Amino acid sequence: MLIKEKIISYINPVYICRKYGVRPWQCPQFLFLVMGLLIIAVIIATWLIATSKVQNPFLVDMIVLTAGAILLIISFIITNSFEKVAEASRMKTEFIGIVSHQLRTPLTNLRFSLDFLLSNDFQQSGKNQSEYFSILQENTKRMSDLIDSLLTISKIESGDLPLQKKAIAFNEVASAIIAKANAFAQASQIEIVFVPSPVNLMVLADSLWLDQIVGNLLDNAIKYSRGGGKVEIKIEKKSGKVLFSIKDTGVGIPKQEQKFIFEKFFRSKIAVQKQADGSGLGLHIVKKFLELQKGKIWFKSQEGKGTTFYFTLPLA
Repeated sequence: MLIKEKIISYINPVYICRKYGVRPWQCPQFLFLVMGLLIIAVIIATWLIATSKVQNPFLVDMIVLTAGAILLIISFIITNSFEKVAEASRMKTEFIGIVSHQLRTPLTNLRFSLDFLLSNDFQQSGKNQSEYFSILQENTKRMSDLIDSLLTISKIESGDLPLQKKAIAFNEVASAIIAKANAFAQASQIEIVFVPSPVNLMVLADSLWLDQIVGNLLDNAIKYSRGGGKVEIKIEKKSGKVLFSIKDTGVGIPKQEQKFIFEKFFRSKIAVQKQADGSGLGLHIVKKFLELQKGKIWFKSQEGKGTTFYFTLPLA
């Protein structure tokens, strides 16, 4: 939560209640305010009772402070629990909305193509079926990729994602993925420059997910680069770890959007303007994969001048 939003939430609890989409008595900030008033009332009552029963002022102060501290801890635990429930409810609603939006376009395209193929207009037009079958295939793949990504995130967050870590020659992995991406790069007029490590460094990782990580970053670098641009990949050893970097000469990421880049379903305004395919899940999954494999990812970017992503993995 941004600092500005935090300040507003404390000044005006109703604001945060609207954000979570819950009633005031179910809202964490409103409950915190109510419990704060209740704590003040209990502290005053405790002080009045203690002063009438106990002669020692120091002991009275200790009783009041202890009661206040216990109530404050209980209040924090309760409001924090409610905040997690409210946040989960908000994310669930947001998740359903985003998934519905992501699936609506391919489903609409599928329905349109099927309706036209089955209509009399198509029979009379004499058009080639292959064009419409390509549309069906492309949109089916989009839905399949989205569902696969959602299932992967679900497994990661539930801790059910199996990892089979082993020693992997990173130079060889990167070379194989670059070879697969060459056709896409050439079609996009993008040059791929690979600078392998002088020694074939061995990383400790799951080979399947390592392919996904490198492949996703390379796909994004090509997708968001301009024609005639360049993508440079480097592998080196740094601080006892393997450092992978991938630099493109693409459109870059606006500064105000950079803090959201690894969030679920986030897509930069530039990605939307370019009408590039994507669900906004790729980088979120990459980050989660790396964290599971004791890795770390970060980036540097400037709008209009390109982006460089870095990640580290432990040496085998």
